[in-house]
Amino acid sequence: MRGLIFFLLLVVTSAVVKAQTRPNIILFFVDDMGWVDTSVPFGDSMVVVNKRYHTPNMQRLASEGIKFTNAYATPVCTPTRISLLTGINAAHHGVTNWTSPVKDRSTDVADDEMAPASWLVNGLSSIKGTAKTIFANTYPQLLKQAGYFTVHVGKAHWGSMGTPGSNPYNLGFMVNIAGHAAGHPQSYLAKDNFGNITGKAVAQAVPDLEEYFGSDTFLTEALTLEAIKALEAPINNKQPFYLNMAHYAIHTPIQGDKRYVQKYIDAGLDSIEANYASLIEGMDKSLGDLMNYLKEKGIEKNTVILFMSDNGGLSLVPPRGGVAHTHNLPLKSGKGSVYEGGIRVPMIVKWPGVVKANTRSDQYIIVEDFFPSILEIAGLKNYNIVQQVDGKSFVSQLKNPGYKNSSRSLVWHFPNKWQPNDGPGINYKSAIRQGDWKLIYNMRDGSKELYNLQLDVGELQNLASVERKKVDALAILLSHQLRQWKAVMPSFKTTGKIVPLPDRVQ
Repeated sequence: MRGLIFFLLLVVTSAVVKAQTRPNIILFFVDDMGWVDTSVPFGDSMVVVNKRYHTPNMQRLASEGIKFTNAYATPVCTPTRISLLTGINAAHHGVTNWTSPVKDRSTDVADDEMAPASWLVNGLSSIKGTAKTIFANTYPQLLKQAGYFTVHVGKAHWGSMGTPGSNPYNLGFMVNIAGHAAGHPQSYLAKDNFGNITGKAVAQAVPDLEEYFGSDTFLTEALTLEAIKALEAPINNKQPFYLNMAHYAIHTPIQGDKRYVQKYIDAGLDSIEANYASLIEGMDKSLGDLMNYLKEKGIEKNTVILFMSDNGGLSLVPPRGGVAHTHNLPLKSGKGSVYEGGIRVPMIVKWPGVVKANTRSDQYIIVEDFFPSILEIAGLKNYNIVQQVDGKSFVSQLKNPGYKNSSRSLVWHFPNKWQPNDGPGINYKSAIRQGDWKLIYNMRDGSKELYNLQLDVGELQNLASVERKKVDALAILLSHQLRQWKAVMPSFKTTGKIVPLPDRVQ
């Protein structure tokens, strides 16, 4: 009997030790943050826009980890967020535009020429058969099953109200703070109760933060304080945790964080851009506060931090100040576009003992790669899921940042109308990158553009007319992938015909 008791104690002790040694994981996920919206240069050198912003904690994170110069999201938020959780490319999961808080409502803007594609307007679901959703398993569900304490804080925006995906608890999170169906806050200001004012509240009013109502606490700060509170239990219990720190910042409304805004006005920015810069600095403070907390608790060496944005920086005027489509220079265009300004984003990873400090990787990766990567970081293998994962783990890249794979193809597919006007790279576009080459397909007129990103990161020189073989090869590759994934396409109103894939258009 004593031998049996000793054996059971040994098993329990071994399980506890194993739990303690598994790394904690934090995804610090920012909304609408562009590649240059930081004082960390993700190009070969500082550019003018980098010098505008003050992000010392991003600098600190980059100095302690690895920055990815060619990290990609999708043009808008919900497709990115679903690809992140499921490992599925947006063309494959079918949620190609942002989801409305209102169930069954498409967010596509009406168009005179094009009839909308039949995309999955209700987003992600954890229950098979939910109308107009993609059913898939999420990595937070798998982490939870493996003993991780899973926390979501901030923006969710995975599914419409009245569907399972609107509730983070259904997607594997044990704690949810302020995550719901909406994609932006009604207000960042606690004096406005973050939008929760009787008779004035809309779907975007931020839930769960009542203790801050009427105070001077900015939304970004409130979310950070609540995240730290939520981590107390797993840390005290020596349980590994996953924190999905998903800030609403820096999405519209572009409201100033009064802790920082004046210095940007003094530096000569207009009021809108000063507010924007203050949102970035408040987000950066949150990152620093979390890093300091990990150090205070003595767990920083066993905590992986991944920093990522859900799409490129907003570059429409209004609501931005200045000249439209210039805010992400040297990258072209911005949010909503398949040009680099809409999809290339800042990404940093810190993994003490694994990632060498102050390094960089130029290997291109895409947001669905986070699914297999996070599970590999957590040590999960042979898990059962219902979906086919398109993402590839970047853990080997963390360990060997100099390795480059130029044969892999990345695909973007946006068969939607996001804005009333077709801005640069915006509305009805698909794209593919392989190596240094990138092809863009315009569904409206069938035209194709070709760029060499190594030589022309600003996509200024269209080489389609002189590199016909490369255009044809990439068009075939893109079309093959879209067919394999059964990607949805819009149609022409005059004929009723579905837009042809790029290999069918000369």
